[in-house]
Amino acid sequence: MNEQELRKRLESLKSEHRDLDVAIAALSDAGEGGYVDQLQIARLKKRKLQLKDRIAAIEDNLIPDIIA
Repeated sequence: MNEQELRKRLESLKSEHRDLDVAIAALSDAGEGGYVDQLQIARLKKRKLQLKDRIAAIEDNLIPDIIA
């Protein structure tokens, strides 16, 4: 992928990461009055961590290492 495609993919992943934050918060808040689907929340958190790793990998590719 070229730099432009990587940046577009990075923004897409960051957007999905933010959406998962909202979804996790909504599930947690909805469960305050009773049942909380812990399995669903765990799955969303796992997906969020996977996205975080992919975001970090793309950012590492976009930002070159500077050797001092």
